Amino acid sequence: MILFKELRNLSKEIFKKKNLLFFLIILTIFFLDRFSKINILNNFSENSFFINDYLNIDLIWNTGIGFGILSTQTNFFYNLITFLIATVLITLFYLLIKSENIDKIIYSIIIGGAAGNFYDRLVYKAVPDFIDLHYNNFHWFTFNLADIFISVGILIYIVRSFFIEN
Repeated sequence: MILFKELRNLSKEIFKKKNLLFFLIILTIFFLDRFSKINILNNFSENSFFINDYLNIDLIWNTGIGFGILSTQTNFFYNLITFLIATVLITLFYLLIKSENIDKIIYSIIIGGAAGNFYDRLVYKAVPDFIDLHYNNFHWFTFNLADIFISVGILIYIVRSFFIEN
């Protein structure tokens, strides 16, 4: 009974005008990510494209989480990771609704990127990563626009948590 009451209160909170900006942030990030991935998938296929001495476009398919961590070929593990990501997204969405405005911005940035990668996991069964940063023979993990937003959001959250008083 308490859970249903909390869900009803949460649904009322979601559609308040004050949350519109945060949903727009999420949608903007999600669609920027989708646009970049669609553009890469349509124009670069499996080929590597040299941009300069530090940046290439190199399409790879990531079945793990950020930067290829926990990549796997087994359906059970892939589905478990996907379920955990869905749980984290729902939790972040709940935190967004219940938080103060500065935290809502941070959560919106993270959710927007995570939703982009989650969409790819559901549709393609893998996430297309294509930004290859390198210096000489050292290559950073290949990543995408969603990974950038997730990383920036987490970095802002850490800085806010440790260095900025409420």
